Amino acid sequence: MAFDVSIALTWILFLALFPIAFYWLRRAWRILVRQNYSEVALKRGEPPADPRRFAPYAAAINLVGGLIIVGNILGILAGALEYQVWSAIAGSTIWMKFIFDFILSRHAHPIVPKKQA
Repeated sequence: MAFDVSIALTWILFLALFPIAFYWLRRAWRILVRQNYSEVALKRGEPPADPRRFAPYAAAINLVGGLIIVGNILGILAGALEYQVWSAIAGSTIWMKFIFDFILSRHAHPIVPKKQA
C-alpha cells in the first residue's frame, strides 16, 4: 500500500474525530452539570438575553453529536465500519451539528426592528 493524499486525508479525518468528540461532550457537560450558559446559542460571540431557556437544546445538540462521533470512533476501531460508512457518518454529524447550532443561535436572537425616531 502506497502512502498518498487520500490516505493522509483519511488519517486526518479519523484523528480529528477525537478532539471534536471531546469538545462537544465537554460543552454538553458544562451546560448540563455545571450550568455554564456562556456558550449557549452565541451570535457574533454574544449569548442571548435568556441563555438558560435555550440551554437544553444546546446541550442536546452537543451531547447527541458527541455520542455519535464516539460511536463512530468505536466502530472504526472495532473494524465494524467501512471507510465510506464512517466518513459519511462523521461528515453528516459535523455538518448537522453546525446547522443545528446556527438555527438555535438565530432563534435565540430574534430580529427586533429599530424604533423610528
